[in-house]
Amino acid sequence: MDIKHLRYFKTVADLRSFTQAAALLHIAQPAISMAIRKLEEELELTLFHRKDRKVSLTDEGHRLYGHAARILQATEDALLEMQELKGLLRGEVRVGIPSMLGSYHFPPILMAFRHRYPQLNLTVIDGGAGKLQQLLEQGELDLAVVVDESTPETLQSEVFLREQMMVICPREHPFAGLDSVDYEQLFAEELVMFNSGYFHRNVVDRLSKQAGLKPNISFETNLIPLIKSIVRQGFAISTLMEMVIRDEPELVARPFTKPVWLDLSIAWRRDGYLSQANRTFVDFVLEQSGRNCL
Repeated sequence: MDIKHLRYFKTVADLRSFTQAAALLHIAQPAISMAIRKLEEELELTLFHRKDRKVSLTDEGHRLYGHAARILQATEDALLEMQELKGLLRGEVRVGIPSMLGSYHFPPILMAFRHRYPQLNLTVIDGGAGKLQQLLEQGELDLAVVVDESTPETLQSEVFLREQMMVICPREHPFAGLDSVDYEQLFAEELVMFNSGYFHRNVVDRLSKQAGLKPNISFETNLIPLIKSIVRQGFAISTLMEMVIRDEPELVARPFTKPVWLDLSIAWRRDGYLSQANRTFVDFVLEQSGRNCL
């Protein structure tokens, strides 16, 4: 099979359109249609349903898609490694960081990294843990910050930060006078939480399931300033890392009676090639966190 034909196939499958795939790849649509037809003839299989200008994968196409994605990623990794052996540093880091850490932990690290390595391009993508992990596994990110307990075997990771998840409430709330808060107390209160798919929400869902309790979630938002505003005005309480409210004198953080620790890691594809630029970024994050470097 021709690598070029596999790239055309995957692009059409991703966009579900021959026209959009041709535009993205900067080739004529008849050329991409002919390449797909040639691939189907070579395999003696139909890879796409084509009906009323709508394109979707056949069962055989779905089977090929997984192989094509892995082959194309391996090809890109091989080319990058060969370039670096010749001393050609790509100089690009694409990292996914959840919004809480991106807003409160990483800004000084990112600025310091950019100052030390001005030749490296840095792209930061925000998203929930599940989405970032998916983008990482698909090769659309080079690195991603994940919660260590949820890291699959397909990824390799290094812990760079250990933080407690805290109950956040206004100073006038009864919880402010406690040394700690248990799960039953938390889940009896009205809560403002991240949407599903974000690591903090995933931990809360796990705790409620373990306790056999249903959380009373009144608000769902990924906007941290809005979460703090809702808590500050007494409409609900939440769970966040203490770093988020360090400059919020009206809010207090209380630990759980049974502490909830979050081991945060930076992860990359186990079977992928970690470029010099990405290794440099991982080492820098671990250095800034006082961890051992790769």
